[in-house]
Amino acid sequence: MSDPVLLVGFGGAIGALGRYTVTTLVEGERFPLSTFLVNVLGSFLLGLVLFADVAESIQLFVGVGACGAFTTFSTFSVDTVRLVEEGHVRTATIYALGNVLVSVTAIGIAWVLVA
Repeated sequence: MSDPVLLVGFGGAIGALGRYTVTTLVEGERFPLSTFLVNVLGSFLLGLVLFADVAESIQLFVGVGACGAFTTFSTFSVDTVRLVEEGHVRTATIYALGNVLVSVTAIGIAWVLVA
């Protein structure tokens, strides 16, 4: 299978199912832990794929498809706004900063491991 559309599509299906699975297994009533986890794990996996200098087909399947569907900036943004709306400004701040800092750190760790 070398058709880019199929690679991204099948990867996206796997990523979406993975995200749904994490969301159903990890609950966070006051802190959106499942979204935090998928963003950090997806960032790490994307870093591994990009820094490992793998074939373009793997980058499309894993990077664009699976990681693209697995991670979620939109849910992260909604979760942050909801926390603020509910009066949990401190938690929202920790969540937003933590998501960005830990996800970037995960990519950095992947880079160090692969380089």
